[in-house]
Amino acid sequence: MNDFGNKKIIAAVRTEEEFCTALNSSVDCIFLLCSNILTVENWIDRAKSAGKKLFIHLDMSEGIGRDNAGVAFLAKLGVDGIISTRTGIIRAAREHGIPTVQRIFSIDSQATQTSANAAGNFHPSYIEIMPGVIPKVIRRFCGCTDIPIIAGGLIETPEEVKAALDSGAVAVSTANKSLW
Repeated sequence: MNDFGNKKIIAAVRTEEEFCTALNSSVDCIFLLCSNILTVENWIDRAKSAGKKLFIHLDMSEGIGRDNAGVAFLAKLGVDGIISTRTGIIRAAREHGIPTVQRIFSIDSQATQTSANAAGNFHPSYIEIMPGVIPKVIRRFCGCTDIPIIAGGLIETPEEVKAALDSGAVAVSTANKSLW
């Protein structure tokens, strides 16, 4: 878990206000879900100054290529990790030595199995299962891969955090500030 620090909660943020709240919270890691080429360096510097790890969701970053050059750009800026649904980005980030989180949306059993197989082929550092409020899906993934699982999406209560962690997730990402 050293990519995320010692906490089991990861702040998932989209706005400047949420980012500032996360910087002042007890979380060790922030998932930045929206960024752009004009501001991303500032966000990385501010996270580092606050002692926080920052993972950038590259799929949702405006003006930054969703390709090897975009990954190289973020690596040069010192990003701590990259989040993506795209296996090509995961591969490129791993080639640059950047920890990766592959987001997987579990919409049915076939999609879940297909995603598990794909992740096994591309070896992200972590898999983020979405939505993270489905303990049986988390258990299924934990049972078929040695890649650490993060539960994310729709997690709003301490009981849901506990259920996800009890099901085998190594951490939970949430936008609910009261859980940070």
